[in-house]
Order: sequence, then C-alpha cells, then structure tokens
Amino acid sequence: MTERGLPAIARDASSFRIGPSRLAWEGDDLRLEVDERTAPWPRRLRGRIRLRPAALPGRVALLAAEGSHRWWPIAPRARVEVVFDEPALRFTGSGYLDANEGLEPLEARFRNWDWSRAGDGRETSILYEGTRRDGSALALALRAGRDGGLEPFAPPPRQPLPRSRWGLARSTRVDPGHRARLVRALEDGPFYARALLATRLAGHTLPAIHETLSLDRFARPWVQLLLPFRMPRRGGRSPHRAELPDREGEHPAQDQQALEQDDGAGLHGRNLSLRGRSEKG
Repeated sequence: MTERGLPAIARDASSFRIGPSRLAWEGDDLRLEVDERTAPWPRRLRGRIRLRPAALPGRVALLAAEGSHRWWPIAPRARVEVVFDEPALRFTGSGYLDANEGLEPLEARFRNWDWSRAGDGRETSILYEGTRRDGSALALALRAGRDGGLEPFAPPPRQPLPRSRWGLARSTRVDPGHRARLVRALEDGPFYARALLATRLAGHTLPAIHETLSLDRFARPWVQLLLPFRMPRRGGRSPHRAELPDREGEHPAQDQQALEQDDGAGLHGRNLSLRGRSEKG
C-alpha cells in the first residue's frame, strides 16, 4: 500500500484511482487492478481482483454519537477471484468488503478496537468492538445470512487471545463453554495485528479472520517514524484526475435509527445505528 497525494487520486461515481492502481464497479462486481511495489523490500505487485457480492445490504453503522465516524459493511458475503502476474498467483475463495469513513483521524476518537469475521458459506458473523477516547464502549455484532441481509445478535462472552509479538492485547467473543484458538498470524506490527482463528459462534465451529488495532500505539512518535518504511509516500499525478467532494458540513447521523445492544455486561453501542441505502457510492 502506498500513500499518494491528491494530484495522484481520481474518483467518480463508479471508480477510484490511486496512482497506477484502480478499482471500479462493473455492474454488481467490484474489479481491482493493482500495480504497486511492496515495502520495506521492493518487489513488483501487479494483478487483478474481482469481488462478487452475494448481496449489497447498504446499511451503515455510526461508530460515534454525532456521526463523525461510520462503518459500512458493503458486502458481508462475497466470492473473490484473484489473478496476479507478479508474483504469479491465482485462487478463488470467500470474501468480504467494508469501509470506514470519518471526519477526523481515528486516533482522535478511539483508543483501540477488535474486529472479526467468521463464516462457513451459510452465514457470516461480524464482531466489532472497542473503546472510545471518552471511555465509552463500542460493541456491534451482526450476522449476514444467505441473502446477505444484516441482523444484530447478542454477542457471546469475551475471551482474551494471546498477545501479539509486539505485545498488543487482543480479544474476541465465543460461545459459552468454548475457546477460540489462534491458528496462524497473518500480520504482526507495532499497532496492528491480523490472525486466522478457529472459533465457535451460534453453535457452529468456524474459521475467522481477526484484527486488533491499537490507536494509542499508532499515535506514538516512534511508530509514526516507522510508517514510511511500510507505507511509502509518493506524489505524482493521475491522468484522470477528478475533484474529491467537500464533506464539510455533512451530518451523517441524519435519517438513522438507533440500534442498541446488551452483551450481558451493560449496555453498549447506544449510539450505533444502521440505515438502509440503495446506492453503492
């Protein structure tokens, strides 16, 4: 992943270009063309990814009361086709697509969060929880069935997971009487860790992708100094530059219904809400 300045970015209603890489909606499929160089060891990364959503439920969750941060599970269930030329790689499998949007840096509002997605082809369970800067808790548990529709469910008890190699505390939720097991580390950095779990939810043993983000750690000066080594920063221009919309003055909280959840340890997520939307923008 490479950070690029505004002159290298172009966006319209159905596509988004960042330098030489691009993603675009083709009907209900999302096509990604990747042309990058890896870091810290420079190697060419070039190929194509196609995501075919089972459904596009179009529901948005507010992560802060005034709508300054939103999370959008765009396609909770999907099929993915991957074809890369460099390195030579080809596979298909189950996939998922979401997006976060905010009017301020994440570290200004949140201290940390844990997120996971577990599924077996029949349904997908998503757990998303963390701690805001004011000490309040974020807790969201959603399940997507075969039709892709999203419904909340009562989150099971929390279970601590082994700390990451960088000492990040992490946890998940699992059915009473069962334990989630760390199968394999996928990413292990100073402020972010991703892993494959074997877990138990709603009576089913499931594989799960789990991630932990420590924004307290991310904000530390020594971590900020390391970022350019893993995420290079480049200038440059796109031949198809389009102006990005000015979001100042928008209020994302309008027209949303509150969603409240109780996980047995007190009411969490009082300020979360889901809203039906028809567009994919």
